[in-house]
Amino acid sequence: MDLTTKWVTHSRDGREMQAYQVTPPKASADTPAILVIQEIWGPDDHIQDMARRFGEAGYVALAPDLYSRGGRPEALSFPRIEAVKQFFDTLPQAAWMDQSLRAQYLNKLPTDESQRIQETLGVLFGPRDTEAMVADLKSWAQYLRDQGREVGSIGYCMGGALSFALATQFPQLRASVCNYGVAPGAEAMAAIQCPVFGFYGGTDHRITDQVPEVAAAMKTAGKTYHYEIYPEAGHAFFNDSRSSYDPNAARDAWAKTLEFFAAHVS
Repeated sequence: MDLTTKWVTHSRDGREMQAYQVTPPKASADTPAILVIQEIWGPDDHIQDMARRFGEAGYVALAPDLYSRGGRPEALSFPRIEAVKQFFDTLPQAAWMDQSLRAQYLNKLPTDESQRIQETLGVLFGPRDTEAMVADLKSWAQYLRDQGREVGSIGYCMGGALSFALATQFPQLRASVCNYGVAPGAEAMAAIQCPVFGFYGGTDHRITDQVPEVAAAMKTAGKTYHYEIYPEAGHAFFNDSRSSYDPNAARDAWAKTLEFFAAHVS
């Protein structure tokens, strides 16, 4: 398919930020759009690939770089983040969020390499201005709305949480998909105006064990929330560039995602 891909620039509060945009052939001014929200790694090859897959499905897709507003720091450059991803693929999944366990593996690396990875990890997993990220996403969603497009959102890991959070703050959002991301608080759910679909790995207990509570809170708030748990899958099961990839879970989640967006983002 002859997709048009490019990086576009937009500003919030006078500071420029970038996004990877995919436009399908024969797109018109009212072709619906999907906001594709990054994992912690940024709009890397996997996220850009997901944007192209939505383009092939007939949507305008936009993947914002949430580290780009005002300029990316060197520690978050694409090569530095790629090195961290490769390091993570050498770890057992239990060490991904366990700093002390990660340190044991870092100590086995050459000193210079270990220091660079630790610096990037410190920025990636340090204090995060989630509200600023949601504000950036709202600005991008409005950017698409200003073009005359209905907008849905989907995110992965950190981006899954941000997609869910965006639904609490952008009432014009038509649908939100959260892939293995944490949910907003019950009070924030009251503002959601669109249906939400969550996809989770059964062995990803840190996040998935909270899903029944999330479902109950959404029901109490009178909101539409569907979810799917894949018992054998873990965290980041959709990422086919990582060791965590689970093709069976990813295939089913992809089909259900397209069906969900077809029903609500038109």
